[in-house]
Amino acid sequence: MFRTHTCVELTAKEEGKEVTISGWVNSRRDHGGVIFIDVRDRYGLTQATFNPKVSKDAWEMANGVRSEFVIKVVGTVALRDKDMINPKLKTGEIEIKATEIEILNTSKTPPFDVSFIPGEEGKQVDAMNKVNEDLRLKYRFVDLRRRRMLENLQFRHEVIYFMRTWMKKRGFMEIETPILTVSSPEGARDFLVPSRLHPGKFYALPQAPQQYKQLLMVGGIDRYFQIAPCMRDEDARADRSPGEFYQLDIETSFLTQDEFFDLMEPLFGDLTKEFTNKKMLFEKMPRIPYRESMLKYGSDKPDLRIPMEIQDITEMVKDCGFSVFKEVVEKKGVVRALKVPGGAKLSRTEIEKMTDEVKTLGAKGLAYIIIESEEKFKSPIVKFLGGELTKKILKEVKAKAGDVVFFGADKHEIVEASLGATRVNIAKRLNLIDTTKLAFCWIVDFPMYEWNEDQKKIDFMHNPFSMPQGGMKALSEKDPLEILAYQYDIVCNGIELSSGAVRNNVPEIMFRAFGIAGYTKEEVMDKFRGMVEAFGYGAPPHCGFAPGIERTIMILREESNIREVTAFPKNGRAEDVMMGAPSVVKSKQLKELHIKLDL
Repeated sequence: MFRTHTCVELTAKEEGKEVTISGWVNSRRDHGGVIFIDVRDRYGLTQATFNPKVSKDAWEMANGVRSEFVIKVVGTVALRDKDMINPKLKTGEIEIKATEIEILNTSKTPPFDVSFIPGEEGKQVDAMNKVNEDLRLKYRFVDLRRRRMLENLQFRHEVIYFMRTWMKKRGFMEIETPILTVSSPEGARDFLVPSRLHPGKFYALPQAPQQYKQLLMVGGIDRYFQIAPCMRDEDARADRSPGEFYQLDIETSFLTQDEFFDLMEPLFGDLTKEFTNKKMLFEKMPRIPYRESMLKYGSDKPDLRIPMEIQDITEMVKDCGFSVFKEVVEKKGVVRALKVPGGAKLSRTEIEKMTDEVKTLGAKGLAYIIIESEEKFKSPIVKFLGGELTKKILKEVKAKAGDVVFFGADKHEIVEASLGATRVNIAKRLNLIDTTKLAFCWIVDFPMYEWNEDQKKIDFMHNPFSMPQGGMKALSEKDPLEILAYQYDIVCNGIELSSGAVRNNVPEIMFRAFGIAGYTKEEVMDKFRGMVEAFGYGAPPHCGFAPGIERTIMILREESNIREVTAFPKNGRAEDVMMGAPSVVKSKQLKELHIKLDL
């Protein structure tokens, strides 16, 4: 037997019992000839003492153990002396007076310290917090022993278990979909898998189970979900893992968009209550049209905890004396203002730094007015605007003494990006974000299409499988760039958790929608034959979305990097430095797959 108890279970109630524990050597100390070893497993710490008067053999063997050795200890539970009790440990009242020790395995010196130390409320914390990430990823099997990683993975497990239970209670069926599938244009590059049996042909790893889950709807499965692995060949970000990630993939039949929202919103409220001490900022999630979100927040994933909105003042300044604003309006651009409460405290250096930041987003600069009093302003542009217009603008944005107003003037895309970034950066600098809240919202009414400047053509803005608002009539009669789609995102605290849509389930409408984006009927059939053919056999109205597992856990757990909630992540260069992937393969393997490396 390796253990009768874990390293967190023993208390004063077990006094006098013979027990067995197993784990890693967290620390070893020698005091007055008695050896103290803290034994660690994923649950916690237990102290074992080795006294030559109790067992000389055990004492001699304990003398040779080192950090991270794997050991088994047999002994009797005893109460610690009062002055030796550690109230910060759940096992701090007791120790094991060891009679036997077995070294189950030795260990090299770890590349970094993974030991626990007692924290508050009986919890353990990592002795060493700051470790080089590349080193952590190379030795991930060691890194996983750290308290933070163990707790994050336990948290992830509990969240996923909660999701599964929640979905089952609401009539959803969990179904696995294929991993080897067909390549399709879904927004990112595919990972391709060559076929040995079919030379020159390739499978693709799924970017999402999009087509399969829609086919399940055709098959009569009206409520489907899956903890789905998704593979996309895209660059890394703090909230995006390069290569692979998981999502709570969901699809439903016979629900309108609003009915779907009403069904799924409680999931996020329940997750918040179960796994955080935070409050939902909104009892019912706001539903914000895409264009309104871009105007007010400069982003389609707004952080609604920030008490600032961008306002359009284009009409107000179209005939003003400030040539920069006037010329932008004449070129069909926009002028927008962002009021920052208490922003007058920003230093000139901080304002210059923010100006440099927006220049990287394409803006030419960042005009501003600092309001020192009702009649006194500090600004390089007031003399051009004139006192009357300046006061009119400040009244419009409800600015008062102590505030600052920033201005963006350019094409709407540049103004949105620059003022949106400024809004977030200033909120962080001035501590305007209420970190006790989770601000969920829906972004709705996305444009169906956008102009692809690189290819000089109309392209899908997001999901090509979405139903256009207005159906065939809109596709036939409206300017494509004015057509809205039944597409939506769910956003929390400035992070997009998921995109979703009411699906296009009518083949004729689908052909027309793809045709506007430049696809022929033959190309659509070639790419999506299985789904298009299935839709000819009675596809019900259906909709869904797929919240990212890692992103959801990041928010609930208050982690800033997706790699902290993933057991074996890739680094920022999409490399698995522990396993050595991607790697060179033998020429024999390439030959079997009919692949020749000749670029």
